[in-house]
Amino acid sequence: MSGGSLGIRSSSYGSLDKQLQLQQQQQQQHNGNGVLSSAPFPMQTNGRTKPAKMFKEKESLFHWIFKFAGRKKVGMLFLCVISAAVFVWVLYVGKAEDAQEGGRPPTLSLSDTSSLSRIENMTFFFQGIFSNISLLPPPAYFLGYTLPPGHPCNSFTLPPPPADKKRTGPRPCPVCYLPVEEAIALMPKVPSFSPVIKNLTYIQEDPLSREGEFGGSDFGGYPTLKQRSDSYDIRESMRVHCGFVQGKRPGQNTGFDMDKIDLDAMEQCHGVVVASAIFGAFDDIQQPRNISEYSMNTICFFMFVDEETEAYLKNNSVLNDSRKVGIWRIVVVHNLPYTDGRRNGKVPKLLSHRMFPNARFSLWIDGKLELGVDPYQILERFLWRENATFAISRHYRRFDVFNEAEANKAAGKYENASIDFQVEFYKKEGLTPYSEAKFPIISDVPEGCVVIREHVPISNLFTCLWFNEVDRFTSRDQISFSTVRDKIHEKTNWTVNMFLDCQRRNFVVQKYHRDVLEQMAHRPPVYPPSPPLLLLAPPPPPPPLLVDEPPLQTTLDTSTEKVKGAPVRRAPARRGRRSGSRRHRKVASGGKETDAS
Repeated sequence: MSGGSLGIRSSSYGSLDKQLQLQQQQQQQHNGNGVLSSAPFPMQTNGRTKPAKMFKEKESLFHWIFKFAGRKKVGMLFLCVISAAVFVWVLYVGKAEDAQEGGRPPTLSLSDTSSLSRIENMTFFFQGIFSNISLLPPPAYFLGYTLPPGHPCNSFTLPPPPADKKRTGPRPCPVCYLPVEEAIALMPKVPSFSPVIKNLTYIQEDPLSREGEFGGSDFGGYPTLKQRSDSYDIRESMRVHCGFVQGKRPGQNTGFDMDKIDLDAMEQCHGVVVASAIFGAFDDIQQPRNISEYSMNTICFFMFVDEETEAYLKNNSVLNDSRKVGIWRIVVVHNLPYTDGRRNGKVPKLLSHRMFPNARFSLWIDGKLELGVDPYQILERFLWRENATFAISRHYRRFDVFNEAEANKAAGKYENASIDFQVEFYKKEGLTPYSEAKFPIISDVPEGCVVIREHVPISNLFTCLWFNEVDRFTSRDQISFSTVRDKIHEKTNWTVNMFLDCQRRNFVVQKYHRDVLEQMAHRPPVYPPSPPLLLLAPPPPPPPLLVDEPPLQTTLDTSTEKVKGAPVRRAPARRGRRSGSRRHRKVASGGKETDAS
């Protein structure tokens, strides 16, 4: 081994220094004159020990940093330090150049092209240097968050309902929303995790196949029972029926057709969509309230109407060529797939991910509802804070499917025979009445007028299969909701955030249908009686007045002679209740006396 190699090793391992000193002493004793020979270690010097020790301390420092920080964090730290140094250097140079140009005080203007070019050049330079440093990659999925300690929403609890016996029905309750700016800042940058399923595609059939038909329609296809069973076998890649089966693009020659200009506008929605629908001119358009300016500029508000509703809006000078009514963009739907307006409304309600293929979040509200809270606040409260991908309120009174079916039959919401057939079909598949054994699931019946969701594969699959049940059986989606949810939950452990109905009533206000409003407008007014009449007690009945006829006798021995011979007295005019009573008793006693005689 050469001396050069030993010198290098001694710089890395300080334990060789003592061996070198011992060899030097032996050389001095051997020569006898205290002069070192030049042979063994030409790189050895008298000041060797101290630099080696300093280098050892530096090495220990870097070893300690890498041990506790890791390469990625160290790279980030170095990048931050160098970026700060570059910024200070550019600031100093800019000030110096500006001071040399004239007698002006040295300032740095970001509008100065030379300063900006220097910053850009230095940025590219250091990006090239640190391109090989592995930085922390962004997370692949949104994993939720928790509000900071001491935040008011962490300790927020619902107050007890007001003790008003006159109001026993549903009512709103307070909700702890974040300010709009905070809610916007917490919007996830990446999608939420989708358990099991990662790739979802949709079946297209043209012409349609009716082999093994068991319910269905031209719009939703005619999936067989085998295909239905296969759709609940959750896999990483799936292809299912999900409406629009005949066309190459949802909304073009598929049923539920829309104009190309509207379809192009729907594809441009990349963030949040608020959707609603009115068919048959059944409701008046309700304008949202308390919407921030940022939401007006970034959220898509779409209202779907049929041709009848379009004609009504034009006749009332509400709709013009701008295709907008207030904040809503009006989309006219042609070639409706169903004769039932409720079933047509399920298309934008459950298949919004097909109609808005690039949107990330959607909020559906029924046409009779008025939105009163900013959509970003609603998404933050019921999706992002709960780390959920689907949220819907539970029914305020019913939580069992069997009770819901009976209530629909009693209200005439659908044909009783069809409801019974659907419930019996689910019973054969294992549907049971709701019980505490389903905890933490708290209800089987939703209040479906509001749907909050993120467009990820698992929630898209859920709404597709839910729509297929509505297409196959009855349009009452509350009956089929729990069956679809439980089948997916069994395979993936995914579930729905079912919040309180009073919380839903906090951010939407339910209005009357248009026909009810018209009846109320044409109903003749009913004026209440004047207040004094309401406060006075009814007068007592007047005492009986005596006339020129004797009192009736119920005994059999009454004769006409006795009646003719009985003295008759006329009652004087009444002066008061008390005197009248006395006069009545006096006359009555006199009559008894006459009868006795």
